[in-house]
Amino acid sequence: MVIGYTNLSDDINVNVCKTKHLTNTRSSSSDDALTLIPVSKMSLEECLEFIADDELLEVTPKSFRIRKRILNSELRAKARFREKNLK
Repeated sequence: MVIGYTNLSDDINVNVCKTKHLTNTRSSSSDDALTLIPVSKMSLEECLEFIADDELLEVTPKSFRIRKRILNSELRAKARFREKNLK
């Protein structure tokens, strides 16, 4: 599932279930500076404008979810490589 967006052209693979790795040597201010942006609800039209060619839009009665067409990141990389070679 797509959980956010970035200014970079490539996708960033993350696991939202994994916690941040903490070490014994860390700055006291670095953990406090983290601020989260609230969730923005998008309409159907905004979702359709937002999705890329390799993404799908799941529509349920209560929500819209954007997800990748190929869920496995390794298979996505292989498909992207094959697509480049065909052009």
